[in-house]
Amino acid sequence: MNSMLSRVRAVAETMATSPEPAHARTAIIDIGSNSVRLVVYDGPRRIPFILFNEKVMAGLGASLAKTGAIEPEAMERGLRAVGRFAHLCRAMKVTDIRCVATAAVRDATNGADFIARAKEMGLTVELLSGAQEAIGAAMGVLSGIPKADGIVGDLGGGSLELARIRNGRVEQTISLPLGVLRLPQIRAKGPRALERTVTQMLEKAGWKPEPGLPFYLVGGSWRALARFDMQLTSFPLPVVHQYEMSAARAEQLARIVSHVDRARLKQVPAMTGSRVPTMPDATALLSVVVRKLKSTRLIVSAYGLREGLLFEALPDDIRAHDPLLVAAEAEGEAQARFRGHGDRIDRWIAPLFPDDDAASRRIRRAACLLADVSWRANPDFRAERGVEIALHSNWVGITATERAMLGQALHTHFGGGLTAPLGLDRLAKPDELRRAVLWGLAIRLAQRLSGGVEAPLAISSLSHRGDRIDLHMRGEDADLYGEAVERRLRNLAQAMGVKYQLMGDQG
Repeated sequence: MNSMLSRVRAVAETMATSPEPAHARTAIIDIGSNSVRLVVYDGPRRIPFILFNEKVMAGLGASLAKTGAIEPEAMERGLRAVGRFAHLCRAMKVTDIRCVATAAVRDATNGADFIARAKEMGLTVELLSGAQEAIGAAMGVLSGIPKADGIVGDLGGGSLELARIRNGRVEQTISLPLGVLRLPQIRAKGPRALERTVTQMLEKAGWKPEPGLPFYLVGGSWRALARFDMQLTSFPLPVVHQYEMSAARAEQLARIVSHVDRARLKQVPAMTGSRVPTMPDATALLSVVVRKLKSTRLIVSAYGLREGLLFEALPDDIRAHDPLLVAAEAEGEAQARFRGHGDRIDRWIAPLFPDDDAASRRIRRAACLLADVSWRANPDFRAERGVEIALHSNWVGITATERAMLGQALHTHFGGGLTAPLGLDRLAKPDELRRAVLWGLAIRLAQRLSGGVEAPLAISSLSHRGDRIDLHMRGEDADLYGEAVERRLRNLAQAMGVKYQLMGDQG
């Protein structure tokens, strides 16, 4: 017994892992045509957590199409927001502040005045070109959807940026003066004026459509439109990131939005009152653009310019990290009883699932990293808590189906049983949920055997041979194999339709 304990301690000392340590807080002040926003970030550099988020609808670009200038009232409103944000950053001890301005300040005849007055407040405003804005938005999409391949469209108040992304790179960009604050003046010229304008601008820019590519939606107006579609279709998962629609849906939504009552639009979650008047124009533009680009699918990105600016600044090795797994590890470590356990669980149960493809292995690993997130919860609600974390946490790089599989695995692991919680069957297929159930049972076995630490897993292993699961342990460690462990091993074997056996003398 003493020999076994000494080996457990020795192994444990060398195996603890943890996510990348937190770095100094960073902040971005984004001075857009519609709003001025501050976001403060903390945590892992690859996928930092939002510590604080506030926006002011300053409307700097509201009169740009008519006068070419920022109105005095909007100027003051925007500068008050900038002053408050600068003060908050000092109070929060933010060491790295990046203050950027886009189309409104870039195009306004008095944009330089805004920049000069912000400088008096101690902030250096970086004026982004249209190309820089497009690259930033595209990098934001790549940050949140690493394998994205298609066209990014970032709709703001003053401009529309398009970018072609492929293999993790931005290949082509254009910036068009088609922001939602400019669209009413264009559409007032006639029913087909917007389509003619978009066609002319794309041709002048030399943009050649590539039929069959997805179109990635960035910007508050298009995200709000996606949330409206979620309501119309009763979509069971209220997470807009990576929500998908067919390209043909854009034209359908344009017709619906043009006739729907504004009060109905205000009922859409996260739909601000200032956003409602721009929805018909934003939807009409989307319909025209995806038709001209011959897109096939619409994929929403919750990440855009701000996240792209952070992503651009990272070294290549950190950019390559998987955002889902980095976030899951950080979340798991923050709530874990013991450090560095998830990676060991994943490696321990892996021999049971040799047929899992790369995408499945990734979600299985995320479930293992989150294996301790519910231990503080009321025992009667641990399974429910696991599902809630999987479905509603601010993950990126994960589809709705994958969230459902992650939720099922955690639900089963935390004692929820083999059935699917309500709603998951609308997000994933039965065989996908069944696979996740088996992951959950395997994690549940690992946690019971190990007591929630790594070392007992290091001195044992699983194998799957034909119609039998074998748990391998040395004879001197056999006292780890109690009744509760055998019960969980039996439950796993029964769910897999195989027998089980304890094997001694592991080498």
